[in-house]
Amino acid sequence: MKLHRESKGTITVATLVFIILGALAIYFLKMWSLVIIMPLLVIYGLVFWFFRVPDRNILDHKENVIAPVDGKVVMIKEVDEDEFIKGKAIQVSIFMSPLNVHICRYPVSGDVIYKKYHPGKYLVAWHEKSSTENERTTVAVQTLTNHKVVFRQIAGYVARRIVFYCNEGDKAKAGHEFGFIKFGSRMDVFLPLDSEIICKIGDITKGGEDVIAKLKEN
Repeated sequence: MKLHRESKGTITVATLVFIILGALAIYFLKMWSLVIIMPLLVIYGLVFWFFRVPDRNILDHKENVIAPVDGKVVMIKEVDEDEFIKGKAIQVSIFMSPLNVHICRYPVSGDVIYKKYHPGKYLVAWHEKSSTENERTTVAVQTLTNHKVVFRQIAGYVARRIVFYCNEGDKAKAGHEFGFIKFGSRMDVFLPLDSEIICKIGDITKGGEDVIAKLKEN
């Protein structure tokens, strides 16, 4: 199983903790040590599972908006996007549980024209206000169809670290990685009002492959 580059520090700490607690359990509990070791082993395995990098069949896209993460669609609504678009947009929000793949991918292809990190709170990621009050990053892409699409990584109650690798001027390619969030969070995508929304609330998305909307070519 291929592991994400962000796994190195976490897995090092998890390994040390597992070895120390396992050794203490064996020393003090003797034959009962498995009562401690087995749950620790499950948790240790879940850390590796969280940082997995699955193979995805990533295609070239122009009008298609691709799911940026694995998760569940929890919101589709018209909102005012005040940071970059400065107007109305359709917000599609996808919630990631700690068991989902947490690689963050570009939803559209084009040019990165804006990026910003915002410190903030750690409300539960499905809370509507988390989009504007939680720790988050905002990225905007000028698409191949000449639209401006904004997407936002949002830290949740458990997720306390957001990483994004893109810079203004970079080429964005739908389905390809631009960042990572640790341990359960949300991604919001803000689309033009005339976009054709393909997904619906409750859909389970596969990042990099599933089409969630289509842009109308200008």
